[in-house]
Amino acid sequence: MRFQRRRLVAGVATLLAGLLVLAGCGQVEETPAADGATIETMFGPVTVPADPQRVVALGWSDAEAALALGVQPIAVSDWMAFGGNGVGPWANNLFTETPTLLGTLELSYEQISSLEPDLILNTRSDNSKDKHDELSKIAPTVSAPAGVVAYGTTWQQQAEMVAAALGKQDEGAQQISEVEQAFADARAANPGFEGKTVAVGAYFSDQYGGYVRGDGRVDFMESLGFVNKPEIQDQAGDSFYIELAREQIEQLSADLTVMFPIGGDAAPLRADAVLNQIPAARAGHLLILDDATLVEAFSAGSTLSTRYAIDNAVPMFAQTLS
Repeated sequence: MRFQRRRLVAGVATLLAGLLVLAGCGQVEETPAADGATIETMFGPVTVPADPQRVVALGWSDAEAALALGVQPIAVSDWMAFGGNGVGPWANNLFTETPTLLGTLELSYEQISSLEPDLILNTRSDNSKDKHDELSKIAPTVSAPAGVVAYGTTWQQQAEMVAAALGKQDEGAQQISEVEQAFADARAANPGFEGKTVAVGAYFSDQYGGYVRGDGRVDFMESLGFVNKPEIQDQAGDSFYIELAREQIEQLSADLTVMFPIGGDAAPLRADAVLNQIPAARAGHLLILDDATLVEAFSAGSTLSTRYAIDNAVPMFAQTLS
């Protein structure tokens, strides 16, 4: 089974998984507030109602994007198996009523229809047109922007599109600005990050993978001034990762190497003799993330989780790099 399939399934089952990111923002054609807004998606324009009251959040971190804007979805796809309200601890207390938890890779259209939504958010998903068409029969469905690969909507695109769908464009723009400023502040406080190479990788069931631009974690690191290791980046295809055999693990060695497990704890990584012999490890520049909440924040890719990751991961990067 390919690393991508295992990665997605592991993410659903064990709090972790990946996301892709491409540059750009969703396009929104503003119309009078009473008429809602028309949002351009990869499947064409979608007209959403003004002030939707029954929002179903299906896309990866769409619920967190809505919560950040003060809107509580009535149902949530729990992509990272948080349980409870289906969102990370940085967003959990924004719910005052428990939402219905829905499926992720497989959807029950009957269940979704029974919720009588007036808006469906699916901005970060597998980009299935069949799913979009079925969901659109239930309620206006905001899918990913054009040109984005599966799970490839950036946190900026997601924040903009969800804000537009909820009639909260100004609030969404403000949140984007605040997160971008947080990145700028972290970068200014850590000038040693600038231009340093980074490799971000994951481990699952004895399989290693390295991430390329188009993955949220790589974009996170590059927003701090790092540069994705060219040897990894040059192998990029149309996905957000490359598979690495054990004899290729040394390709993950960079000025800073960040690794984390998927679907388990970090013990196998710490015990891996091959990984611990790469130059980055010998130099003390290998960081193995073993805090589940931090890995989740690093992976969730919402405005809220990104702020959490900036606050908690950046000091670890600085310490390891130094």
